[in-house]
Amino acid sequence: MIFTTMGCLGRYKGISPALDTALDYLASADLARLAMGRNEVDGERVFINRFDYETVPEEEASWEGHLQYADIHVRLSGEERIGVSSASRLTETSRDEEADFVSFEGPVETWFSMAPGDVLIVFPEDVHMVKVRRDGPGRVEKAVFKVKCSV
Repeated sequence: MIFTTMGCLGRYKGISPALDTALDYLASADLARLAMGRNEVDGERVFINRFDYETVPEEEASWEGHLQYADIHVRLSGEERIGVSSASRLTETSRDEEADFVSFEGPVETWFSMAPGDVLIVFPEDVHMVKVRRDGPGRVEKAVFKVKCSV
């Protein structure tokens, strides 16, 4: 996992070609202009899901993990916390390989409070719990880059 700011993303180039594509796009794009839903960048290698939601209490949030994709979480507005734990320390409860989604149960190891300009990159080994309230309920506008990982 990588927790950083928009201004420091360049130091993570070179990890993989797909991640480089996403970081280059992120550095130059006007994310406020993204359409809701899926936005194409580089076919199935890199694309962006744009959505809005209301944050929820931790007890109503759920874990998500992925088998093939890393997620780059970029908050456009609002506040949220994102919990992250290693997949090896949680219990898998269900899996949908076609949708690249795995659900888990277990405790949060680390919390990240997403402030303006923060970026959280989670890889398949980093299970994450999103949409969690910071100081109370709120609306979040978000873009999540989906980056295909080589295995």
